[in-house]
Amino acid sequence: MPQSKRLEGKIAIITGAASGIGRATAILFAREGARLALGDMNEDALKEVVSFITKQGSQAIMKKTDVANEEEVKELIDVAIETYSQVDIVCNNAGVVGDISTIDAQNAAVWRGVLDVNLMGAVYASKHIAPHMQERRCGSIVNIASVAGIRSGAGGNAYSASKAALINFTQTSACDLGGFNIRVNAICPGLIETGMTKLVFDYARQKGKEEKLGSRCELRRYGRPEEVALAILFLASDEASYITGQALPVDGGNTASLNLPGMKF
Repeated sequence: MPQSKRLEGKIAIITGAASGIGRATAILFAREGARLALGDMNEDALKEVVSFITKQGSQAIMKKTDVANEEEVKELIDVAIETYSQVDIVCNNAGVVGDISTIDAQNAAVWRGVLDVNLMGAVYASKHIAPHMQERRCGSIVNIASVAGIRSGAGGNAYSASKAALINFTQTSACDLGGFNIRVNAICPGLIETGMTKLVFDYARQKGKEEKLGSRCELRRYGRPEEVALAILFLASDEASYITGQALPVDGGNTASLNLPGMKF
């Protein structure tokens, strides 16, 4: 994996950092020179990530954080600033799936829970980091959305709606903050093997259908958290200094077609 120290001297906050894409991003950011403040609900798994990073010679602190709780999000940001004096990057990665119930069986409590984490978590983090980044007139926010926010068929109703809203919030935030040299972008992963998609992968393997996972993508395979982390790294880094308000699919070409590989017409 490349180690060009693209984040040397940068301070990054990552939510949902205990597993999957968040964990891969934390490890990659550390290798690229960033010092980290990590949040997640799974405190034990988060400790393991911090331990791994510090053993590699990098610096990371952690705080158990429920991103659906605005005060806890603010506390994570406050701890990061108190520890490092600045924050350059925020990666809003924490997310939940909800359910895949049909339209006639929608549960309001499920919708509220999904929106609170997937959308409001990013809203809270952006709200509380904005004054700090505005004062410094620099910063990069990367929201982790999903291809489910671009097209149907990649998640349940609540999940898809939350990710579509997050993409739109990314765009409006970019407009609000662009004058302060603060960039706001989103990554839209396709099918990635993580704890969130474990049920899908377990089911396919039990049925002997693992080869079908990702078969509807142009690359004919599913993705790895590390591949998404590399895209997050790019948008977070100064290499993307003229990119803001964008939603980048990292999906093996899934959104480029009609979900039938090779079928352009």
